[in-house]
Amino acid sequence: MKKLLLLLALAAAAIAAVVIVNRHDHSHADKSAAMASPAVPDAAWLAKAKAEYPLKTCSVSDEEIGGAMGEGIDHVYKQAGKPDRLVRFCCKDCLKDFNQDPAKYLQLIAEAAAKAKKS
Repeated sequence: MKKLLLLLALAAAAIAAVVIVNRHDHSHADKSAAMASPAVPDAAWLAKAKAEYPLKTCSVSDEEIGGAMGEGIDHVYKQAGKPDRLVRFCCKDCLKDFNQDPAKYLQLIAEAAAKAKKS
């Protein structure tokens, strides 16, 4: 009986230790993630990015940005280890499509920028 009580006490202590460590890891991870998140670009960065943006149409739908679909959406695409990139859309639905395959649309924008640079 004493062995059973001892085993139960040890099991309870082990579970408590795991719970405490797990809580500590999550709170620590949340703090480091908050510290690592990049800052929002300032107005000067956004103005420059808009001026240099190579497309007048949405890379997803090919609709005019700021045309019939409304004002348009400016999205700052963030990728670890790379500079922030402005991506402009005609509407929110195109932003959703972009988020499913960003590489595809970023490639289209990069090709348009290279073509504009050559001209």
